Amino acid sequence: MQGLPIGIDDFAKVRKGEYYFVDKSLAIRDFLDNHGEVLLLTRPRRFGKTLFLSMFYYFFAAEQGQAHRALFRGLAIESAGERYMAEQGRRPVLFLTLKDVKHRSWPDMLAKFRFLLSDLYDQYAYLMDGTDFSRAERRYFQRIHDAEASPVEMEEALRRLMDMMKRYHHQPVVLLLDEYDIPVQQAWEHGFYEDCMAFMRNFLSAALKTNPSLDFAVLTGVLRIAKESIFSGLNNLEVSSVINGTYADWIGFTPEEVRALAHEQQQEAVLPVLHDWYDGYRFGEQEIYNPWSVLCFFKEQGQPQPYWAHTSGNVLLGELLKQTDTVQEDNLLRLIQGQTVTAVLTENAIYPELADNPDALYTILLLTGYLKIVSRRLVIDTWIYVLAIPNREVRSIYRNEILSRLSPGRTTSYLMTTMENLMAGNAQAFARGLQDILMKVASVYDTANREAFYHGLLLGMTTLLVPEYEVKSNRESGLGRYDLAIYPTRRGQCGVILEFKAADTPDELTKKAQEARRQIDEKGYEADFQARGIEKVLKYGIAFCGKQVVLV
Repeated sequence: MQGLPIGIDDFAKVRKGEYYFVDKSLAIRDFLDNHGEVLLLTRPRRFGKTLFLSMFYYFFAAEQGQAHRALFRGLAIESAGERYMAEQGRRPVLFLTLKDVKHRSWPDMLAKFRFLLSDLYDQYAYLMDGTDFSRAERRYFQRIHDAEASPVEMEEALRRLMDMMKRYHHQPVVLLLDEYDIPVQQAWEHGFYEDCMAFMRNFLSAALKTNPSLDFAVLTGVLRIAKESIFSGLNNLEVSSVINGTYADWIGFTPEEVRALAHEQQQEAVLPVLHDWYDGYRFGEQEIYNPWSVLCFFKEQGQPQPYWAHTSGNVLLGELLKQTDTVQEDNLLRLIQGQTVTAVLTENAIYPELADNPDALYTILLLTGYLKIVSRRLVIDTWIYVLAIPNREVRSIYRNEILSRLSPGRTTSYLMTTMENLMAGNAQAFARGLQDILMKVASVYDTANREAFYHGLLLGMTTLLVPEYEVKSNRESGLGRYDLAIYPTRRGQCGVILEFKAADTPDELTKKAQEARRQIDEKGYEADFQARGIEKVLKYGIAFCGKQVVLV
């Protein structure tokens, strides 16, 4: 069996090292048949974007083009016809990746750009052997090369280098730019978004907009950042995203490719497990598996784990968890339980909108791989999308992210024990566990939100019970609306109703807890349980005051 190219994103290394390669080379044929001037491919992280773009580099680059031809021997593009292979090794290509531009301050990120461009110019130092360059151009080249350029000079670095390459090679240049939006996401996370956007807008527009030195460009990233005018006035931009579904099978593994890989690894019996854990993505109409997780799964001898969860932070999920209104709580709960939410999507969604615009948040969660499109419908000229969590791996990421915010200094097993006490009717043990968790996680600011904070805390803890139980929040039953209800999915299990009250002083805690408990009976909240044939229901009235709790 061939080795698995986990973490190897250089096409030549994969081919020369005789690693297993999922053949995506027909994408070159599709591109040559249809390409415009600038193509942006947006896909989730760790889906193979860098390896894909590296394949394009080795196909088109004139430098060592004849030697690189052997890399495509036996691949589908070679069988597609000589008119496609005739395009191999014929163009000057500039290949740059921004995937490592990850810094916590703008000065540090700017310094990274300075050294990144210095290394890039060093790769093309041969241009200085040309005679068709002025002294001013040579001085500019040297300043970028020596990492002495100002930010304004750096903004022009791609365009100027492409201009020099065109004059040296006497033909326009192919630009391949990988993970173009990594700096923007990092800047948003760490609070220097505007500075980064101002630089990136000029840096990219100079290279892509009305540039006579450009043959064509292919960019990869997670988001289409357009509303901030990062591509302002760029009329030659084509976008291939998970929403519009063009070139859907270029990046990620199709079911046929996963079956072929399982056959090669002599593990075809694990296909149902692979489907449950790592399938479920839909790019347009194409079913797609997470390639990173599939490869890790085979490397670990068929052990299913949330491999994708360990590749980067989950800041976007954090934004979702900050939205504690009842609608968002209910939507989050529905997603974790395998149900759907509905949203209006826009590919022009931007990071600053996340705090105030749920649709923008759902759009970005979709583009980054945390949601999938189940269906869509056109309502009065607006597309309405039904969204769900793609698979078991991503559901575990949601759950772990929620629990990590609930349990600083406490393990998941501690939270599980607390919830087991709740479901078993061990009220005193559950109250002690809940009190301890409150002491660890609650701040004065949190508890100032009163019932909303406590409701969100308990709602998060109930994710440990899914899918063995169904959890409902703020639903009508009997003569009112309960706060939280937990329904068993198997006969003979016990259901739970929880009603919350916030007390103004610690002295009122017992009274408020008793009031919450009486409300369950007076409003007949158990009616829905009776309708489902659930005979035994535990009823809890819980009162909170700051970090203190009393349970009846």
